[in-house]
Amino acid sequence: MILVIFVIFGISIIMIFPAISEAQSEQKTFVTHSGAVVTTSGEVLDPLYTVSSVEFDPDEYLRNFEYGRLSVSETGQTIRDYTIIAEDDKIQEISPGIFYNVWTFNGTVPGPTIRATEGDLVRVHFINNGSKEHTIHFHGIHPAGMDGVFEPVGGNGGQFIYEFEAGPVGVHPYHCHVMPLEEHIVHGLYGVFIVDPKEKRSPADEMVMVLNGLDTDFDTENNFYAVNTIPFYYQHHPIQINTNELIRVYVVNMVEFDPINNLHLHGNLYKYYPTGTDLVPSFYTDMITLSQTERGIMEFEYEYPGKYLFHAHKVEFSEKGWVGIFLVKDNPDKNSQKVEYGT
Repeated sequence: MILVIFVIFGISIIMIFPAISEAQSEQKTFVTHSGAVVTTSGEVLDPLYTVSSVEFDPDEYLRNFEYGRLSVSETGQTIRDYTIIAEDDKIQEISPGIFYNVWTFNGTVPGPTIRATEGDLVRVHFINNGSKEHTIHFHGIHPAGMDGVFEPVGGNGGQFIYEFEAGPVGVHPYHCHVMPLEEHIVHGLYGVFIVDPKEKRSPADEMVMVLNGLDTDFDTENNFYAVNTIPFYYQHHPIQINTNELIRVYVVNMVEFDPINNLHLHGNLYKYYPTGTDLVPSFYTDMITLSQTERGIMEFEYEYPGKYLFHAHKVEFSEKGWVGIFLVKDNPDKNSQKVEYGT
């Protein structure tokens, strides 16, 4: 009997050990957040070494405006065609070693800043390459069937064309409007829509700041706050501007979960145009408070060179990433500055 047990035990060991040996020798290759390629037979713990699939440059986003593909109708109306593609499987490294599943319009959070002139015909070709239903809801004025609420677009290639006349003048958010809405927004399905007045605004160094938050542990509270998605980015990479040059910032608050946000500028005050629909400023201030999706246009000039902070005056937000710096340089020849605007 004892001999039989030993024989069975021995066979079991022979059967189990090859499987263990094969598992231990299985090689895994991955790329760290610093770009190093590592091969190991050990356990890989996500999300520390999850490979980022999103390349998002907050500097490039800051001053990038999409004017669409231009054509003219038989009646002489300017037509602007845009293509926006939704996806919900991207991974973005939002802070060293912190990876987050972002849902994107055209591969980034925020999505592209699209821009038109009041009265243009805006035509957005929407493609949903995600696995879930998505839409685009534009703030502004448009027909009911173009509202992006009751027309969910199925995933895996579903398509819809939004078509409406650009208006009113101002800065407006756009975002997915599929329920549960907070889930779609906090993952990143939003962007900025600027409608320029026909008579143009004065030339300026223009930029877009989207205030957003990131709930990385899914407890419906934000763990990080940022302007243009990457916490502390503009503190480590100051935004360079010139003295005595008009700066125009289109600011949109897309923070979810927290009812208010704010923006404080150091060493200066700015003219503020709530929603940008009025061409006359409503305030001259150094701080505004914004509720969810509230937005406006800031205009200012710096007289003195140097470094100036801008940040949320709600300290929790600024200490968790919503802070940046303007690096103001002497402008030796203000008149040599060429600004492309509204083309």
